[in-house]
Amino acid sequence: MTDSAFAFGLGVGTQNSKGEWLEVFFPAPLLAPSAELQAVTAELDSNTALGEPELRALQSALNSSGESAQASLAGRLLGSGRPVVAVLLQHDQAPENVPEGYLKLHLLSHRLVKPHGTKLDGLFGVLPNVAWTNEGAVDINELTERQLSARLRGETLEVSCVDKFPKMTNYVVPHGVRIAHTARVRLGAYLGEGTTIMHEGFVNFNAGTEGPGMIEGRISAGVLVGQGSDLGGGCSTIGTLSGGGDIVISVGKECLIGANGGIGIPLGDRCTVEAGLFITAGTKVSMLDADGMPVESVKARDLAGKSDLLFRRNSTTGAVECLTNRSAVELNEALHAHN
Repeated sequence: MTDSAFAFGLGVGTQNSKGEWLEVFFPAPLLAPSAELQAVTAELDSNTALGEPELRALQSALNSSGESAQASLAGRLLGSGRPVVAVLLQHDQAPENVPEGYLKLHLLSHRLVKPHGTKLDGLFGVLPNVAWTNEGAVDINELTERQLSARLRGETLEVSCVDKFPKMTNYVVPHGVRIAHTARVRLGAYLGEGTTIMHEGFVNFNAGTEGPGMIEGRISAGVLVGQGSDLGGGCSTIGTLSGGGDIVISVGKECLIGANGGIGIPLGDRCTVEAGLFITAGTKVSMLDADGMPVESVKARDLAGKSDLLFRRNSTTGAVECLTNRSAVELNEALHAHN
């Protein structure tokens, strides 16, 4: 057995009445698991729930191989009556089933990989659409019966959302972050230490922040925001799932996107986008010299990834202008304190 496996997770989840997985919780996923752990898990089916005999045998093998933490977790799962699964990913391949998909989302939210750091091709097709309720995940086709059963008990089954992705905080709460409205951060988000997500902020899966940063806008799938950058209220980033081509949108360090602004190009470091201004790849931009005089007109895509730029709209002509922005955004330290 080689030491080149990608990841491992021992999880407990929910299945529908047909035995199909709806979701899986991995409390302690591992990146690059040891050769010893691989040896005792390599033959396990990543899509099949372990019976109690199999789980006991796995616990014993984990103990014998020196994997005491994973053996302890297996012991806690024994006798729970819940479906348990062990997932070993030998390579960073696209997820083929629900447990593999959930393990990869956990790797992101546990900060073990960054956005674009693992293959998620076909994830939407793998994950089922689920009703997320106060009784956990419920198959959409079984929801009416569950609602009726609750009513007959004199209770109400509360459905918080219907989605393929659950909220991150029901699975992972990274150290050193603030999240004002937890439903607005999906599992698979990467939140670096010092990140604050305000009530209107949103972070999709395979996206996030390196931290610290103040997020009051939308971080779309595939977008990573650099250290010390702020996204103002109502602003947005065009993600890699929005049909905008193969450009990977990102925000560099110490940037500011003003309220109700947005970007469809990657920003370098220390860039500012004026409030209310949305820059797409095809936006025509008038470049200004040190005296504020226009020198040439370019498309915004030609400025992708360049640093120290200030984008603004001329209040008289309406033209989009760009000039050098040498003053970095200085974050309010009190707002980004998490202790």
